[in-house]
Amino acid sequence: MTLTAPSAPPAAVPADLRRETAYRPPHPLDLRRTVGMLRRGGTDPTTVFDGHVIWRAVRTPQGPSTLALRMAGNAVTATAWGPGADHALSLVPALCGATDDPTGFDPSHHPLVAEAARRNPGIRLARTDEVFDALACAILEQKVTSMQAFGAWRYLVSRYGDRAPGPTPRPMAVAPTAEQWRRIPSWAWHRAGVEPPQSKTIVRAAERGDRIARAVQAAETGADRDRVLTSLPGVGVWTAAETRIRALGDPDAVSVGDYHLAHEVGHALAGHRTDDAGMIELLEPWSGHRQRVIRLIFASGLVEPRRGPRLAPEDHRRR
Repeated sequence: MTLTAPSAPPAAVPADLRRETAYRPPHPLDLRRTVGMLRRGGTDPTTVFDGHVIWRAVRTPQGPSTLALRMAGNAVTATAWGPGADHALSLVPALCGATDDPTGFDPSHHPLVAEAARRNPGIRLARTDEVFDALACAILEQKVTSMQAFGAWRYLVSRYGDRAPGPTPRPMAVAPTAEQWRRIPSWAWHRAGVEPPQSKTIVRAAERGDRIARAVQAAETGADRDRVLTSLPGVGVWTAAETRIRALGDPDAVSVGDYHLAHEVGHALAGHRTDDAGMIELLEPWSGHRQRVIRLIFASGLVEPRRGPRLAPEDHRRR
């Protein structure tokens, strides 16, 4: 792994500061499938696809920053703007899967997984270390359609986050801090289409935001991380797994309780639908790498045929 370090920042950093570096991963990298999976819908204000460039708005200890990532041969060219530019550049390797360790992963247990791994050697598990961002996003996705959740995320982040610096291809925003989430007024949650159970869960979690993040990052196993996260009222195993996947790039996290996931895994690995218990049994040969297998299943393009009408979103804002 090679990361060209930027020069030391000045004491007072202007908001329009631009820094650049190049990260050369020691492994194949599919940038779009690795970093792009963090995008929450096509109108996500924190992640934008602009041709071959992926833009990410990130919060750093020095303030908001914007990253622009693109592949240039075997290297990732990274440009950052804002007071947190240097810190943002230090996040690039983990975003590109540098902390993802596939040791012990054996795709040969199933021909579909083996073929997907052969065809997609550049899929890595991105790590953001933005625990509260991932948690808030996962809570918004509880028991609603993706369209509803992504719309709520866009509305709330755009209005209560901070403007992302730099020449972004469209207006972007950094997700709110835990304190900013906590102070969102009740009418704004309602206007965003977020039900009271979800908004209350985020607000209660925000009261312990930094402590949650430290405890999750200090936990050594997936079970330990789940215990930390599910100790919060309103946070179950599905929300905990989604948080682990996005924030920590956890290779073994499985979103038990997902509306579609067990069906898709069953269809891919057994040729028929299954439930959560059946999904866990099918994934057992890859214990330690079950999220990696799920990512490869979706990359394979094999999708279970839809049966019956799609779940229609319910708009509660007219109540």
